[in-house]
Amino acid sequence: MKFNKNIFFIAFIFLTFGFILRSDGDIYFEISKSIDIFGEVYKQVTINYVDNINPQKFMEKGIEGMLSSLDPYSNFYNYEKEKDVEVITNGKYGGIGATVGLQDNQVTIMDLLDGYPAQIQGLRIGDVIVKIDSIPINESNYEDLGSKLKGEPGSFVKIKILRQGEEDTLSFNLVREEIILKNITYCEFFPKNSNNLYIKLTGFTRTAGTELRNEFESKQKEREIKSVILDLRGNPGGLLDAAIDISEKFLNTEQLIVSVANKDSVKIEKYYSKESPIAGKIPLVILINGNSASASEIVAGAIQDHDRGVIVGETSFGKGLVQSVIKLPYNNTLKLTTGKYYTPSGRLIQKLNYNNKVLEVPQRNIATKFKTDNGRIVMSAGGITPDSVVKSFELSPILEELLSSGMFFKFASHYFNENEKDGKIQISKISDNQIFELFKEYLNANNFDYLGEDRKAIEKIEKSKSVKESKELSEKFAEFKSILVQKSSSALNKEKQEIVKLIKLELVSRSMGLKGKIEYAQGFDEQLATAVKIIENTKLYNKILKRR
Repeated sequence: MKFNKNIFFIAFIFLTFGFILRSDGDIYFEISKSIDIFGEVYKQVTINYVDNINPQKFMEKGIEGMLSSLDPYSNFYNYEKEKDVEVITNGKYGGIGATVGLQDNQVTIMDLLDGYPAQIQGLRIGDVIVKIDSIPINESNYEDLGSKLKGEPGSFVKIKILRQGEEDTLSFNLVREEIILKNITYCEFFPKNSNNLYIKLTGFTRTAGTELRNEFESKQKEREIKSVILDLRGNPGGLLDAAIDISEKFLNTEQLIVSVANKDSVKIEKYYSKESPIAGKIPLVILINGNSASASEIVAGAIQDHDRGVIVGETSFGKGLVQSVIKLPYNNTLKLTTGKYYTPSGRLIQKLNYNNKVLEVPQRNIATKFKTDNGRIVMSAGGITPDSVVKSFELSPILEELLSSGMFFKFASHYFNENEKDGKIQISKISDNQIFELFKEYLNANNFDYLGEDRKAIEKIEKSKSVKESKELSEKFAEFKSILVQKSSSALNKEKQEIVKLIKLELVSRSMGLKGKIEYAQGFDEQLATAVKIIENTKLYNKILKRR
């Protein structure tokens, strides 16, 4: 009887193991079969299609099609975009130090990095790029602009631009430099005479942790650092290693930072703090918002779960996925989602389920409760919820329309080009009333009329056959529209204070760079003001964290 049981047990193991082998074999057979089918379709179409096809572009479209069925973070980079991968991982590239975007279908300089060729040689925010070397630049080749502006340090690039207030184009001959993108864009004591260090962290490349340590040690030489506010608002994330490195600066040695699980959670890697923290005990507040994602959420989640600091602001983005960078033949690269990460308490904060294509529905309805080290309740799914929720300033409909139409940006470029002296403007000497009236004149000159939510309906009626063919209806409609436009002028006057503030913010950016812009915005930053109040009130700080 015992012998028969052993035979049965061995047979069961064999059958089970055989099933696993067969399943794996089926997967590899399906992969091999699919590659044969895909390859044959690719070959037949490329050779026999009625029109000529670029084999490389056609192949890349096929890859993009496959990846589009996964998630937005799995991407293919061909050899021409290899420099983009270098920026993601190492935060450096050969270029001129300018950020470009589309403004009214024109390729426009949106920002300049301090101390690099574009800024030093006189390019300005708002300049429209019309030609790079001998190639005309417009909306049609905007996607390829990166490869034209980037290149080996020491190489030359000729740029021709249009500038508001100038009749002719301006030409610049720039030498590309190695552009190093700083992860820390601002680090100063705030309020000015306090012992609180305010750090603005905007990226997570390989050097993020080193930058933080260097900045901290440098500021410590000025005066004793008694508290830290780490601003992760708008930080989209980056490398997992960098998130761990940043977390280590605040957590105790051997505290769990994050766990990463691969497919079906077969393999789980746990990452612990390995170095002595530079700011292990002093009060800490972390600022987050809806654009704080990925590595930002790893840091915020670890700090929150260990009750190391207070999280202030708005619920974060909710990206609980980890990507790996995989090198492919011929200098191509694949960035592929290969795992999910969990905060120290065990939370998966991923908001959207891409596998089931539930792209628009947050998973809050299936959120699970977890506990921090001090027993505070925290939730999974849907991002990191702050300990102190402070909403950012809500824009009125008219401010939203002015922003979306780029009117603040365009007016600031116009005003700056008309009034700058040696590339500077004294913001303190600008009269609020004067600049507001000039802004309204600029809106009128550019035929801006605020119609808000009624715009689409009004434009539809205006183009209708009945209005076009009837003089009476056309006149009545024009009268009706005129009343609405007059209302927009009244709405503008109500928003005067915020409008002037947003215009000056754009002007400060052009005149004083990023640091000046951050310092100007501190004057009306309610989330930052709340962070300062909490960090200065020991009793409140400890109460939030349930410390005795």
